[in-house]
Amino acid sequence: MYKVLLVEDEIVIRQGMRELISRSAPFFEVTAEMPGGREALLYLKSELPDVMITDIRMKEMDGLALAEKVKSMYPGLLVIIVSGYGEFEYAQKAIEYGVLHYLLKPVERHELVSVMEKARLLLDNRHGISSLEQTTGPLRVESGGDTRKIIRDVKEYIRLHIDGDLRLQTVASHVNLNATYLSQLFKGEAGCNYSDYVTDSRMERAKWLLSHTQLKIYDVARLSGHQSPKHFMLVFKQQTGMTGGEYRNQFNSHE
Repeated sequence: MYKVLLVEDEIVIRQGMRELISRSAPFFEVTAEMPGGREALLYLKSELPDVMITDIRMKEMDGLALAEKVKSMYPGLLVIIVSGYGEFEYAQKAIEYGVLHYLLKPVERHELVSVMEKARLLLDNRHGISSLEQTTGPLRVESGGDTRKIIRDVKEYIRLHIDGDLRLQTVASHVNLNATYLSQLFKGEAGCNYSDYVTDSRMERAKWLLSHTQLKIYDVARLSGHQSPKHFMLVFKQQTGMTGGEYRNQFNSHE
């Protein structure tokens, strides 16, 4: 699932939004809730969600100011503004800051479904995923199922859990296969060992985080599934010939 950061200072409204997303947007999960902009910015220093939904009227820092800061930090983060104010100037400023959409309170279910579907398509495209490959529930494979479908499901699981437990036994249980059989199946279809694919996927995620965010190296290591920052830095240097900082600098130098 794609991760959502929900920023809203009114607890009741925040809970309602979380429930609405849970019921109406099956590809998204609210993984963090913050009562204000300052707390959200602090959270974003060590975590990187796929979407941020924020109210426009909050104490200390309003949603527009938050959106402006967030988009300067993480241009790729999708931002959705929610407000009870329908004045054009708010929508105009939101567009200037590059937000994905502007929703008016009370948020209608069909409008939320529409904007979350738009977000999903953008994220799918970013990760090179066909909409036909998406599943709405736990991965299940029928006996005699198509091998390509199985491997697509496994790769999708890896992508969505890149910072989690990707041991062969764990993933095999999600597709109802014996671990040894899945290993053989994966190598035959993907052309590489399962463990090598996981290692490469985690390294690609680390490269993306280094080139698109300003997260600390230890946070990049954690979010790309590396338990030890020291080991991550060693492996990264071996594979790229550069340290994480050197790799990031080559992108910053072009800005």
